Amino acid sequence: MMDDQSSAGEDRAALRRIRLIAWIAVFAALPFLIYFVSARLQQKGPPAPARDSFESLALEKPSKTLAAPDFTLESLSGKRVSLKDFRGKVVFLNFWATWCVPCRDEMPAMETLHREFKDRGLAIVAVNFREDKKAVRRFFDELGLSFESLMDIDGEVGERYGAFSLPLTYLIDRQGRFVGKAVGIRPWERADAKTFIRELLERKP
Repeated sequence: MMDDQSSAGEDRAALRRIRLIAWIAVFAALPFLIYFVSARLQQKGPPAPARDSFESLALEKPSKTLAAPDFTLESLSGKRVSLKDFRGKVVFLNFWATWCVPCRDEMPAMETLHREFKDRGLAIVAVNFREDKKAVRRFFDELGLSFESLMDIDGEVGERYGAFSLPLTYLIDRQGRFVGKAVGIRPWERADAKTFIRELLERKP
């Protein structure tokens, strides 16, 4: 009987030693586990911020706050339209011509923006440079364009806006102030361009 009790006591003691060793091993390994997890998290890191839209789209920022000069031109439908008529909207003001190959390439992307954001406050305004209505209407019908087109027949507005190279685009905020400028074609259908337009539409005054 005594031998049995002694054996049971030894077993319990051995079990306690095993548990103690196991706990010591866990606590010893804990700092390494914490270090490993921390290193992995640091390696993964937070998601990289999106590239600045001005940089990714190669847009020029105005050096100071400046209101876009108002003008009035005739539309394809024969109405007199002024830039101030679009106050309260973000205006995508584009100077173009039918003979301009990059303009032709850019127009479908502009139509994409128009269809996606017109009900959210974006106004695409394409100012044709020194052409007649017949040529512009044929061009719009051919490409299936539905945004506003204005006729700058004598080129005065284009010259005032520095449209010496086409296409030329100005982004104008809801308060009528210049936000950005693009000389030449841009991929306006791209995700970063849409994000930029979305941010302008959501920007507080």
